[in-house]
Amino acid sequence: MKKSLIAIASIAAFTSYGAFAQSTGYSIEDSGIYVGGNYGYLKAEGEDDFDDDKDVWQGILGYQFNDWIAVEGSYIDFGDYGTDLAGAETDGYTAAVKGILPLNERFSLYAKVGQLWSETEYNFGEANGDYDDESLFVGAGLSYAITKNFLVNAEYTIYDTTLDADEAVDDIDDTDFETDLKQASLGIEYRF
Repeated sequence: MKKSLIAIASIAAFTSYGAFAQSTGYSIEDSGIYVGGNYGYLKAEGEDDFDDDKDVWQGILGYQFNDWIAVEGSYIDFGDYGTDLAGAETDGYTAAVKGILPLNERFSLYAKVGQLWSETEYNFGEANGDYDDESLFVGAGLSYAITKNFLVNAEYTIYDTTLDADEAVDDIDDTDFETDLKQASLGIEYRF
């Protein structure tokens, strides 16, 4: 499956590159609304039993003001992680400011900082519950413009999250766990 996706992406990139090489006055759309999505790898690391590796997906809606600044919001599903003894499932919404550094007509670097509002449904043995959290995140990535409106990107993001299971587990001394969610993903973006 992965080999098929890589082959399709390679063919699309080479075909688009040929069309772009023939066009004149190429310029990436530098302002306006964009939509996109990311799919990738999630590493949950913490001082608890939630160390795990999973898939993550994210839908994005943003607005780029000029070549250098954008704001974006997203819905993100971190999936479930942990074990049957201690596990969790997290999803949430983000808002971020994105700084962009164009390198040339096709490539640009970007960094973002923002807020994650998440809900985690957790279980400790037979005890279940949920916890709402607000946490900061930072991320960085590289974008490549296949066409003037269609971009692909590679991104790495770290979310600083907390899980508080106080209400569900009374016999554990410390139920406030720090868990970093680290996301490495590939994505697409379409600018209107």
